[in-house]
Amino acid sequence: MVHIKVILLFLISSSTILCCSRSVAAAPFSVLTYGAKGDETTDDTQAFEKAWADACKAEGSTLLVPSGHKFLVGQISLVGPCKTNMIFQLDGQISAPSVTSKTWGAGGTLQWLEFKNLNGFTITGQGTIDGKGSGWWSSSSSSSSSSSSSSKSSSNSLLMKDDDDHINYNNISFGGLKIPSTKPTALRFYGSQGVTVTGIQFINSPKAHLKFDSCTNVAVNKVKITSPETSPNTDGIHLQNTKGVTIQGSTIACGDDCISIQSGCSGVNINGMTCGPSHGISIGGLGKDKSKACVSNVTVTDSTIKTSLTAVRIKTWQGGSGSVSGVKFSNIQCQAVKTAIMIDQFYCDGNGNHCANQTSAVDVSDVSFQGIKGTYTVKPVQLACSESLGCTGITLGGINLTPAGTAASPPSCLDTYGQVTGATTPPINCLKTGKQPKKNAATC
Repeated sequence: MVHIKVILLFLISSSTILCCSRSVAAAPFSVLTYGAKGDETTDDTQAFEKAWADACKAEGSTLLVPSGHKFLVGQISLVGPCKTNMIFQLDGQISAPSVTSKTWGAGGTLQWLEFKNLNGFTITGQGTIDGKGSGWWSSSSSSSSSSSSSSKSSSNSLLMKDDDDHINYNNISFGGLKIPSTKPTALRFYGSQGVTVTGIQFINSPKAHLKFDSCTNVAVNKVKITSPETSPNTDGIHLQNTKGVTIQGSTIACGDDCISIQSGCSGVNINGMTCGPSHGISIGGLGKDKSKACVSNVTVTDSTIKTSLTAVRIKTWQGGSGSVSGVKFSNIQCQAVKTAIMIDQFYCDGNGNHCANQTSAVDVSDVSFQGIKGTYTVKPVQLACSESLGCTGITLGGINLTPAGTAASPPSCLDTYGQVTGATTPPINCLKTGKQPKKNAATC
């Protein structure tokens, strides 16, 4: 009997020790434990770095940014590789330094918060990333806004304000202090795979809010991004050299593209979005400075675009090469957008000095616009394609776009080859039939 009691006591104590050890192992790495104050005045950068260093070493760890606090964090790079299945639990607020803070450095910075070389990593929670961008925007050069089309295409396409990362901050001061020469993106992922961002909010980034560069297998779910309509270059989500992307169920209002898809992207699926004000969901601008650009297999569906420059758009610079192919825009509801459907192969966001007409172009083919409906304020459809290559395999169907107010400009096309399936509102009769021979098109 005594032996049985001893055995039972041993089993109970062992279970207790095992349970407790598991609880300790599962405890989150709170930045408060590492000395963060969360008063939005004290610099908490080192506390975040220390918490990251420990959490990175633990399998399935959680780094906690707790609610009820606002953490002032300077420029920081949180680098892997780390143990897999790591979670960054953002329930509080992370705030950027002011535009004049010395933590930015005289040379400027490309990003404020960076996550690099990670595998199987998740940012989740109900917290906020506040880029404190107003100081940066008010210091922007007045030359930042310019026509989006060259003089060659001005007779065929609209002249609209559009920015594309060309604000010059050299020798600009704010409050008597010189600011960095480049604006930072709020949050950048680089060289990572299996990344998920869900539930969190971004506000007022100096530049793009969320960027993925050279990543694979990315998921963005139910995020909210907000900055003023007048804030320059504040893309919501920016994709570059990234493959296998799903973005869904999110709300974005910003001063530039709601989602920007750049060269090197493929396998991008976007659905259930609400965008606006913004510049819409855009592929490009591609091919700047005679570069080769490749984008393929992009699907955008079941989304609402409101009070935006465009709804869905492909934009390429003259002089570039490469291709855009396998693109499907479907079931898009437009609410008072300026132009609903656009292909612009004469894209140019700078002054006339670098907008000269050139014959080479990014090849645009196999693009479908289906079920694009709603209202526009300037033009329903504008397809301005390269005269040397043309756009081929362009399909439109189920288009029902009506003017909001008195605007009633007809659709326009330039060297656009394809077909319209079924009746459309307004009638789209400007596409060419047949297949345009390709000339000097660099394949991807």
